[in-house]
Amino acid sequence: MNDTSESAFQPLPVLNSDRLRLRAFSMSDAVAVTRLAGHRRIADTTQEIPHPYDEAMAERWIASHRARIEDRALVPYAITLVDDHRLVGAISLTLEPAYTRAELGYWIGVPFWGRGFATEAAALLLNYGFDRLGLRRIHAQYLARNPASGRVLEKLGFKAEGLLRQHSMKWGRPEDLKLVGLLSDEWQAQISC
Repeated sequence: MNDTSESAFQPLPVLNSDRLRLRAFSMSDAVAVTRLAGHRRIADTTQEIPHPYDEAMAERWIASHRARIEDRALVPYAITLVDDHRLVGAISLTLEPAYTRAELGYWIGVPFWGRGFATEAAALLLNYGFDRLGLRRIHAQYLARNPASGRVLEKLGFKAEGLLRQHSMKWGRPEDLKLVGLLSDEWQAQISC
């Protein structure tokens, strides 16, 4: 990545929009993470989140961030509301520095669905990834039966790149994954319009 300075990467800088603040997770977020990520509908629409999801799982997940940040393998953010600081979800970039690329992943708590928070948070993180980390490409994958994630990514300019048929398993059944990608120059052209 182009910008490997401490100021660009660690500690994670706070990213702000009008409604949202992206900040590092703290252990005090474990209760809210458990409540939000523990909802069955979140587990059903993501590849990695199990159900049930308990507070010990949330604590282990949050505790794992530090080493992965230090190794420059992960950029994990808590998505919070600017006005009252409530946690609404999580968003991250899983980095592949040798290829100047990353995978975008996110979830938004069910009570906050339909308000554009995923798109707004992702736009903040895409700016950070392309501008500050010097990424060339950011890609994402989502369950084919979760078109809401596809709409979020499409709004951000991601292009369809493929379908992995029965590539993943969720609760004992095979799942198709849709793949999308966005290049730095595509993002820059989009935001400069």
